[in-house]
This record gives sequence, C-alpha cells and structure tokens, in this order.
Amino acid sequence: MTSIAVIDFETTGATPAQGARATEVAICLLEGGRIVDRFASLMNAQVWIPPFITQLTGITNDMVADAPPSEAVMREALAFVGARPMVAHNAAFDRQFWRSELAHCGLVAEHEFACTLLLSRRLYPDVPNHKLGTLAQWFDLPVSGRAHRALADAEVAAHLLARMQRDLEKRHDCSDANSALLMALQRIPMAQVGAFLRQFSPAPGR
Repeated sequence: MTSIAVIDFETTGATPAQGARATEVAICLLEGGRIVDRFASLMNAQVWIPPFITQLTGITNDMVADAPPSEAVMREALAFVGARPMVAHNAAFDRQFWRSELAHCGLVAEHEFACTLLLSRRLYPDVPNHKLGTLAQWFDLPVSGRAHRALADAEVAAHLLARMQRDLEKRHDCSDANSALLMALQRIPMAQVGAFLRQFSPAPGR
C-alpha cells in the first residue's frame, strides 16, 4: 500500500511572494490509516519572525537561531517524502512554501497535493466550518500538541485524512481511497459530489 505524505509548515507570513519564509516543517507518512513515520524540524532561513507570528505559533527568533539551516532541513524533508503524493490542510498555502523553500535550495519538486480542507467541504457539508481545529473537535481526532506547531497540525491533518479514507471506503464503497481519487474528488463542483460518489456504490441487487 502506497503511503501519503501529510505536511504542515509554520512560516513568517502568508506567502513567499511577499518574502515570507518557513520556520518549521513537519511531515507524517500515512499508510493503511495509520501514521507510520514522522519528520519534523525547526529551520533557520535567517529571517526575522514578527511578534504576532511568535504569539500565534510559539516559535521565537531565538529558537530559530539555534535551528539547522533551512537548506539542510528541506533537503532532508525532500528525501523523506521521496516521490509520495502529498496532502495538507489548506494545501495551497503549504504547496507554495514547499516549492519556494526547495527553490531556495536549487531544487524542483512538482509533487501533487490533495487538500483536506477542500475534501472536507465536499464530504462533510454539515460541519460548522472547515478549519483544522473545528474538524478535530467535530470528529474527536487525536491531538498531540498545540495548534500552529507543525508536527501537531500535520498529525491532526493525517488523522483527518485517515477518517476521510475510512468514510469513503465504508459509506461510499470506494475500495481504494488513494491519492488519485482524492485529487479527483477535491476538483468536483459541490453540486456534483453526490453523483461522483454514487458511481462507487454497488448496483441494486448486487
């Protein structure tokens, strides 16, 4: 069974286009509904962390000053992920930092990303909102640390993905809720989700 790499970044701002850099990365490998391996590290990109980011994440300038260089961390992270498909909650955010931080190392990695936020909107329309913390409470997912730290958030996202895969298999008879199916589902217009999922249900009388 192919594992999926679930990633989370903590950063100095919203987008690399405005000069933001990553301060922490964590990756969980999910296989068969279980986290089978983890990678996590602070990273020093030699940038200043604004006070409001420290208040949000708990990551200080002193912590990052003692961390490994960002290039070393990203090279290790890329080796850890390998060619696995990737997942993140609000993947548009993490994907841009994944590509940007690798570009700072002179590396290119065109991994496909599935997004648990987009998938949640399609699978769980009755949830009050689709923030990771809300979904963790709604489904009583395991939480191992403070929100807005990379490893804690990556683990919650991995547990959320495992829940989605189980629901796809049990409720919709998707025998293999793999990354290809997840990528297809997240692109389906909301009004067409029911029809998309019904194609996996057994025909009447079978």
